[in-house]
Amino acid sequence: MPDVETTPEIDLDAIDSEEAAARAAGQLREALRYHNYRYYVLDDPVVSDADYDHLFQQLQEIEDEYPDLQTPDSPTHQVGGLVRDELGTVPHPSPMLSLKAVYEEADVRNFDETCRDELGRETVTYTAEPKFDGLAVELIYEDGQLVQAATRGDGETGEEITANVKTIEGVPLRLRDDERPVPDRLVVRGEAYMRMDEFNAFNRRREEEGKKPFANPRNAAAGSLRQLDSNITARRPLRIFFYEVADDGRDFDTHAEVLRVLPEWGLRVCKEHIRLCDGIDAALSHYEEVVGVRDDLPYEIDGLVIKVNDFAGHGTLGVRDRDPRWAVAYKFPPRRATTTIEDIFVQVGRTGRITPVAVLAPVEVGGVEVTRASLHNQNEIDRKDIRIGDRALIERAGDVIPQVVKVIEDERDGSEEPYHIPDTCPVCNAEVILSDDKKQAFCTGGMTCEAQFRERLKHYASREATDLEGLGDKRAEQLIDASLIERISDLYEIEKEDLLTLERYADKSAQNLIDEIEASLEQAFDRFIYALGIPLVGSATARLLAQNFTSLDDLMEAPEAQLRALDEIGPEVAHSIVTFFADDDNRAVIDEIRGAGLTLNNPYAEDEASLGDLTFVFTGSLDRYTRSEAKRLVEQHGANATSSVSGHTDYVVAGPGAGRKRDDAQELGVPVLDEGEFIDLLRSQGLDA
Repeated sequence: MPDVETTPEIDLDAIDSEEAAARAAGQLREALRYHNYRYYVLDDPVVSDADYDHLFQQLQEIEDEYPDLQTPDSPTHQVGGLVRDELGTVPHPSPMLSLKAVYEEADVRNFDETCRDELGRETVTYTAEPKFDGLAVELIYEDGQLVQAATRGDGETGEEITANVKTIEGVPLRLRDDERPVPDRLVVRGEAYMRMDEFNAFNRRREEEGKKPFANPRNAAAGSLRQLDSNITARRPLRIFFYEVADDGRDFDTHAEVLRVLPEWGLRVCKEHIRLCDGIDAALSHYEEVVGVRDDLPYEIDGLVIKVNDFAGHGTLGVRDRDPRWAVAYKFPPRRATTTIEDIFVQVGRTGRITPVAVLAPVEVGGVEVTRASLHNQNEIDRKDIRIGDRALIERAGDVIPQVVKVIEDERDGSEEPYHIPDTCPVCNAEVILSDDKKQAFCTGGMTCEAQFRERLKHYASREATDLEGLGDKRAEQLIDASLIERISDLYEIEKEDLLTLERYADKSAQNLIDEIEASLEQAFDRFIYALGIPLVGSATARLLAQNFTSLDDLMEAPEAQLRALDEIGPEVAHSIVTFFADDDNRAVIDEIRGAGLTLNNPYAEDEASLGDLTFVFTGSLDRYTRSEAKRLVEQHGANATSSVSGHTDYVVAGPGAGRKRDDAQELGVPVLDEGEFIDLLRSQGLDA
């Protein structure tokens, strides 16, 4: 997974060469893949739909301008997110396409103009229906009986969720055929969701049980359908609307006919807000109607889907790589409200990044009380002339932190105060460095800054770093609050008796943590590099450094030019590494950890047993290793681990639940190993498995 902390800011007007365009496209693809992962796999998006669509449109513009920069794996050629193999995967009979999202009426009229021109009609008839904010699913019925259900997945292949979907009361296990015969095979698509009242009650129960509430109904629906235990899904208040029959409607001539017949078969559609519109003006009028009742609906919708009604028109207009040309999603404007900026403060992140945050007079935005808004950076504050005391328009799009759209200058009375990020860190008083463009600010306190240290300790103990399982976020905070730890190296001075004085520590849990801390002193070189929390150095970069430096001392003394000579390390990353190791406090902490008995082994050293240049793909559930552990193991010994099967793949390691990747391997003649055979292969190469 890429290490993406922020959304890239790309100025398309400043791109004046193919080289610059290639760099921008690379940043945008990395960000889009990351946000796809957060949205589709983790169900935890960190940007709004509008921000994602903006990134996507920027990448499309670059690829349209420079066709040679297009890549087969670009997000512009991809429909959805990643597939979680542990659920099992199934191919879709036909691709589950996304919809092109637009936010302006002019774009909808451009869509209509294209449809009229290419269909040769003065007026096009459209269906207009709500765009539900839930989880898209596909159901397959054979001889009227439900035989398979899947998520959208990557558009070509979805996660198999048949047992979970069967627990939804609105899903018929067998279709009705009283009024119209059901086809021998019917592929129907819909949206699983939760009603707002049922979602709120469900969240209250979770909180009473001491569980973390879901952020919103969409996340709750997605998480519920991806459960490995269908008994859990059955206890969730899921509902479903159906809206499409695959394969161009099969025995239908129009989409309106599909929506009329689906209820006859027992498949629920959203009748109240579907309209057959003669021309785009009628569709736009219905859009305004739906916007007006949006907040009164018992479920979440985020726009109106406008589709050419007749399937013959679908065939003429065709599809792009990821979306049909015969439909468009006209998204609702972000939810907004006006309030007062009462104060501005800064937050200090793990890497020292300073982020200004506005303190707002509490205001309800789209049913949620908002008291904070991100101001991003000093450049943003200056550009919008944001001042303490200003009245401001606040926007909440999706689940991201609200933003200040603009201040209302006409309401100023002269008492408003301009704001500038402080010259010193409010936590440790170290100097704050502001970039020339004012888009980045950093505290230079490093490991001695308490704000950074709290996040660094959690990072140091994380799974991909030193993997201190017993030192979760709450316990890390507890040790700091009890003054047992003031710097990372203090971890190795803690004694069992210290822990027993704290709440929630018994003899066994205290001893377990002490044992874990002691064991963490024997560490893989790349994991320790990552654990240090060097700004801009993620796990992939840490692995690259371990592959090119034999020891920590060599890395600490490496000049910037030597680092920049490595593939995939640019000037900013090289400068960050050199700056980190040049800091006396950082070096002191490393020396103290070494003094506690740190032993680093470099799995990429030349004398390690090697798997040569073999390429592995892992799929399904493994018992002895997780897939990430298996990937890491083979990479440590010179092999490659990729996510897709090709003619260059040497082995596919498949556990229970393996789906399309195993099938691809068999089609290409790539050997498929079970976990036992994989372990035998490792041992045959002299590896301890």
